[in-house]
Parts: sequence; structure tokens; C-alpha cells
Amino acid sequence: MELPFWSNIKPILEITILWVVFYQILVFFEGTRAFQVLKGLTYLLIAFLICQILKLDTINWLLTKFFALSVIALLIIFQQELRHGLARLGQQHIFAIGLEESEMLAILEEISDSVFKIVKKKAGCLLAIEREAKLKTYIESGIPVDAKVSSEMIQSLFVTSSPLHDGGIIIKGDRIIAASCLFPLTDNPNFSKVLGTRHRAALGLSEQSDCIVIMASEQTGEVSVALEGRFITIVDESRLFNLLCDLLIAPSPKRKNEKMAKQ
Repeated sequence: MELPFWSNIKPILEITILWVVFYQILVFFEGTRAFQVLKGLTYLLIAFLICQILKLDTINWLLTKFFALSVIALLIIFQQELRHGLARLGQQHIFAIGLEESEMLAILEEISDSVFKIVKKKAGCLLAIEREAKLKTYIESGIPVDAKVSSEMIQSLFVTSSPLHDGGIIIKGDRIIAASCLFPLTDNPNFSKVLGTRHRAALGLSEQSDCIVIMASEQTGEVSVALEGRFITIVDESRLFNLLCDLLIAPSPKRKNEKMAKQ
């Protein structure tokens, strides 16, 4: 026998849980082509809950059948987004396990320095920094390098006379693992078709893994970071360095204090 109190609170609890779950799903898929469809389904879910409260049985029955068919249709239509999303679940932002913080900071300084020196030379670049999700498939598409990360090495890989300047390089810890790698191009219709190949490759790889992709345009000199299918515009070297630190290194008390002092 249900208690009167539980009978009153149960519908509210169910609605709250469903709303939180749907909101998290929307946030998770924001920026993908599945996002607009999920927004529409959210409105239908709200209508379904209202119909339940008002006991509109016929509409409830129709919506129940519609939702059952929608689940199957969505699994087929958006299997790519679901696969990419599930691959990111549970991934932690861990970078270069086994390296000291000072070593990691030095690596990020070298990367930041190299990108803006490449821009000054009127050249472009595409760098992916591996995190938890392995980039083995893309590493195998390129040329093995296995060199220590340094500004000079990165610059040498992207000079136009280098046979490895096409494609991207992949960095793991303090090593450049491979160069001239082929990254998947985004097929997200929300992004302009005038985007160059580097832009679409940076977005495509960031959609399919948790890696951080740094891109510099040869035509415009614009520097961007692609992360989870989104672009972050970078205005200068210090901004790039600070962003990489925030994304890749757990903030220590010392760095927190230094950041607060600068502010």
C-alpha cells in the first residue's frame, strides 16, 4: 500500500529525473546534428508529461507509440553521433602520465611557441594532442616520427618544403609520434562550407575523440583550438599556453596563486 505522501511526491520526482536526464543529453550532444532533433523530442516529452497529468489517454497512447518508433529511428539515423558520444563517456582529461608538472609546462610552452612562429612565417599547421582516447588509427595513417616535442621540430615539420607538412602531427606526452596524419573531416552542417580542409579536419578529429587539436590557417593566420566539435579562437601565444594548461594539467595550488596574482 502506497503512502499518501509518496503518491503525491512520486510524479514530481519522476518529472524532475526525466528533465535532468534529457537536459544532460542535450548538453552532451550540443553542436552535433542530433541536437536539434533532441530539442524537438524534449518538447514532445514535455507535452507527453502534461497529457499524463491531465489524463488525456488518447494523446498519451499516440505519443507512447511515437516515442517507441522514434528510438529505433534515432539509433539508425544518428549512429555516428551516438558512437562518438559513447566513446567520450568516462574519458578523463589526463595528459602525459609520469611527467612532472614542470616538464608538462615546458612541453606546452614549446607547442605554443611553435604555432605562433609558424604563423609569422605565413604557414599553417595542424597538431593533435592525445589524451585518454587513443589515436592509433590516425597515427597509422601518417609517417612515424617519434621525436621529442620542441618548437624547432614542430616548425620544421610544417615548412612548405617539408614532405611531411601536409596533414597533421600527433603528440603524446613529450613525444611527436607521427606526422602527415590524415584526420577525419567533419560533416556537421552547422559549420560553414567555406571552412578550409584544416578547419574541417580539426573539428572532425575533435568530434571523434577527446583530443585537443590546434589549427593555424595558412591563408588568414588565424589560430584556433578544436575541442569536442567546437572552435576556440586564440588571439595570442599566452592565451594558447594558458588554455592548454587548463585543459591538460590539473591546477596546482602554486599555479592557482600565480593566476590569481596576474588577475
